[in-house]
Parts: sequence; C-alpha cells; structure tokens
Amino acid sequence: MTAISLQANPSDAGSWLQLARKCETAGFDALLVPDHPGSAASPFVALAAAAAVTSAIGLGSYVSNAGVREPMLLAADVATLDVVSGGRARLGLGAGHTPAEWEAIGRHRPDVAGRVRRCTAVAEAVRALLDGAEVSVDISEVTARAARLTGPRPVQDRVPLTVGTGNSHLLRWAGGNADVVGLTGFGRTLPDGHQHQTRWRRDEIEAQLRQVAVGAHGRDDPPQLEALVQKVIVTDDAEADAAGMSAALGMTVAELLATPFVLIGTESEILSAIAEHERRWGVTRFVVREDALDPLTPVIGQLSRRLRGGALGGVPLED
Repeated sequence: MTAISLQANPSDAGSWLQLARKCETAGFDALLVPDHPGSAASPFVALAAAAAVTSAIGLGSYVSNAGVREPMLLAADVATLDVVSGGRARLGLGAGHTPAEWEAIGRHRPDVAGRVRRCTAVAEAVRALLDGAEVSVDISEVTARAARLTGPRPVQDRVPLTVGTGNSHLLRWAGGNADVVGLTGFGRTLPDGHQHQTRWRRDEIEAQLRQVAVGAHGRDDPPQLEALVQKVIVTDDAEADAAGMSAALGMTVAELLATPFVLIGTESEILSAIAEHERRWGVTRFVVREDALDPLTPVIGQLSRRLRGGALGGVPLED
C-alpha cells in the first residue's frame, strides 16, 4: 500500500500545530522531523507537541544522526513519544554526515566505515532497549553498560525502524534488520558537509536495491522501500519544469522523471509515476518536504480512492 509522509521543521507553535492537523486531515501517513542538532528543532519535542493535536498520523525523526545520539537517550525519547502519542512513534536513523554536529559535542567525525559501524551498533542497541532487553556494548564507536529502559515502556510491541542511507553496507544491514529502508539518493557529501551529489540514475538505483536484497535474503517479511523526494511540482508541463534540474544533474528529462526522487507532472501523471515506481523499484513509500503539502493533498485524496477501488497497482540535495 502506497504511503506518503511529510518532513517538516517547526518555526513557531501556532503554525506547527496547524501543520500537524492539516497533515493528518490531508491523509499523509506520517509527520517527520529532521534531526540536525544546532540547526533544526529537537524532533522529539516537536513531535510530542504534534501528538497532542493529532490522533492517527505516525510521528518520527527523519532521520536521527546515530553519530551524535546516544542509544539510551534516543530510546528514552522514542519510548516517551510513543507513550504521549498513544503508540504512533517511529524511529528513523542514519549514519550522519555533517562534521559540525560532531564538533559541537567535542567529537571528530569518523570516516565512512566508522560512521557505519556506529550507526548499526546504535540501531541494534536502541531496538534492544525498546524491546525491553538489557544492553551492554563495548566497541570503539559505542559504549553502554547494563543499560535498560524500565520506563516509560513503548505502547507498541515494536516501534518501526527506518534506516535512511545510500551506503552499501548500511543498505545491506537495513535490508536484514529495518522495517523500512529509506533510499536517499545521496552520493558523496559535498564540502559544506550538508549537501550531496546524486545517485538517481537507473543503474545507481538498481545497485542500491541489490544491496538491500542481499541483506533481506531469508527474511519472511522484507523491508518496505521508501524514497526521499527532493522536488514536487504539480504542473501541466512536466518536461519544461524538469528541464533546469535535469540539466544541472547531467541527466535527460526522461531520466529525471523516471526516478523516485522527484514527483513532477499533473496529478494524474504523478499517480502514474507512483505506480511505476512500485512496479519498477518496489518503492511504496515516499517522504516529501513541507512545500509539497498543499500540491500533494489532492493527489493523496485520489490515491486513497484508487487504493480503495483497487486501481493502483551533483546537484546539492538536502537531507
């Protein structure tokens, strides 16, 4: 079943609570908050506020930086959010890439391998803590000694875990362990530490999906696949609106419109693209930015009706 979630960041109380209500009313699957300490809101505080004015929509970080978040504190935040939302918390994790976030807490950003090792160790520890286990970890990247989350305990038996990544090792780990694999489309991090080259071409996407499949081999229930959508434009002339972006990326317009990382076209064309992404890639989940809320609301309405009727089968990137 196709699901579209909204990633947003609060700037003031009134507009944030209004957005949360509007997001739920429009039919989005979840409201998600990015996690960049120092340059973005605390996701769990923002989501707890959103929980108070909603009743059904999922709530989660997208994604928490495992490099600067300690397992015990992260597990407590997620469990508390699950309690105050009545069982709607989601956990999103990534390896992190922004050097300033490490420097701000007195750490140097590890190399890619070190960040991946820490991310998998943090994910395993947080999942175990949420499940009620005692956790001890003693590796160079993470240390925890007899940690146990005795309270509050999550409402859900299993808080869904999304791992957002483009790294081959993490894609394999997520294939074997996550509930959702978040395909970011990110390539190499650019010198500013925040933005990225793209991996949006068909062969690049297929290479990432092969890694997920290797990790998922033997699972009874493989993870769902989710794409982080960088651009949503509802337009009568998709080719014209995609031309500038495709040129900057060094892709043809057709190549750009075929990726799951943009949704550009009429409402009908976007619905067709969503169906094609499921057919071609197995992608059934999408995360879009706040500016896509109004343009996609009619699309989500149509999508819901079609699903009920069974009719639906480097440019810098922000994380």
